[in-house]
Amino acid sequence: MRKVDLKEAESLLAELIEEAAEGEDVIITRSDGVSFKIVVIPKEEPRPKFGSAKGLVEMSDDFDEPLEDFEAYAP
Repeated sequence: MRKVDLKEAESLLAELIEEAAEGEDVIITRSDGVSFKIVVIPKEEPRPKFGSAKGLVEMSDDFDEPLEDFEAYAP
């Protein structure tokens, strides 16, 4: 974990961001004692849209018909 005061952090910001991106904890402390942590915000993965595959899937006309192999188990 790297702790840096605000004055020093102003000149090292790019370096501190790289360290945080590599998984290092980076804490910046203000003169009044308040501390801040630089964290990486993960990239959001795109979510599929409902209905985006419309027309890509086809079902046979007898899809809902009972299978011959299971006739012995049917009521």
